[in-house]
Amino acid sequence: MSKKLNCWEYMNCGREKNGIMVPILGECKVYSDMKYDGLNNGVGAGRACWMSSNNNCIMRQHSQLTCCHECAFYKRVMYEEDEQVEFRFEPVNG
Repeated sequence: MSKKLNCWEYMNCGREKNGIMVPILGECKVYSDMKYDGLNNGVGAGRACWMSSNNNCIMRQHSQLTCCHECAFYKRVMYEEDEQVEFRFEPVNG
């Protein structure tokens, strides 16, 4: 299996610490959100970005309707971590 990526690597947003887009858009707070450090084998909230209140993902900037559980990165983490994943969205019946 390929290297487990953090969200900023997968999204290639350039907003990680010292990233190319930091001077323009600022550093993404998910990178330094140590509350979730290590979850799903990520750095900061890099593999649990959907849990971080600091999540300012580029996808959210494009559409308010884009939900994290529809994100390709979220789906990738779910697949890679399988049963060991921490903080999964649960379907709501009703």
